[in-house]
Amino acid sequence: MAHDTVEKTPVTLLGLGAMGTALARTWLAAGHPLTVWNRTPARATALAAEGAVAADTAAEAVAANTLVVVCLLDDASVGDVLADADLTGRDLVNLTTSTPAQARARAEWARERGARYLDGGIMAVPVMVGVPEAGGHILYSGSPELFERHRRTLGVPVGTTYVGEDAGFAALHDVALLSAMYGMFAGSAHAFALIRKEDIDPAAFASLLGDWLTAMAPAVHQTAGQLRSGDYTEGVVSHLGMQVAGIPTFLSTAEQQGVSAELLSPYFELMRRRLAQGSGEEGLTGVIDLLLR
Repeated sequence: MAHDTVEKTPVTLLGLGAMGTALARTWLAAGHPLTVWNRTPARATALAAEGAVAADTAAEAVAANTLVVVCLLDDASVGDVLADADLTGRDLVNLTTSTPAQARARAEWARERGARYLDGGIMAVPVMVGVPEAGGHILYSGSPELFERHRRTLGVPVGTTYVGEDAGFAALHDVALLSAMYGMFAGSAHAFALIRKEDIDPAAFASLLGDWLTAMAPAVHQTAGQLRSGDYTEGVVSHLGMQVAGIPTFLSTAEQQGVSAELLSPYFELMRRRLAQGSGEEGLTGVIDLLLR
């Protein structure tokens, strides 16, 4: 019975873009009383037909429930939308994409207004919301007590992962993970460009590429272990000296295929710089230190 009670915790949701609407529908489907508000009233009206209460103003929506979830365009929008709302005693969960510094400042802003605060980084796209097998989740940071209080309610749309008491950690993890994703996309784009003009089926190549990336993914754990120990030679199979020696082959192949190497060249340059420091027996972990300012 306790589980049912938690699942039906009333929720206020501000922001009904594609993600906000997806979140709203999963809470409604799970039986949560839901109050919604959006700058474009028609979106709230559509959800009212599905059982939500559409508030006329953001302040009215905030007053309706203790748990207030915000999913807006940017950090500035959060301040604007909540400017006239009384946040005293509210549990404010901010799922708006922001920087770590903005999240920390927003946490202090909320505290000064009498609210408890959690920041969230959404690691999902709308079609993944409400589909557990899709693997989407939201990273949360801030008050651990607040997270535990609402963990099961927040976990209705997608999974939850708590990453620390520092309010900026969810945003930091979000951007760090997405940065790795874009790096993977960049490497994949270069790989597809290399075969683009050849009589090679992209779908067949994609199968090989996907398997290869999956096989390489565990390397992140070796990197983490080396960063923790400080020994960048630990467990290295393909050392930096050998990898730098192979760079001309990559650049020559790109040139022969009529492909720009601009996606790979910056990383290759960092590898060369690290090797020049006399770290030839290391793997690639030392490149990370070159990125720090």
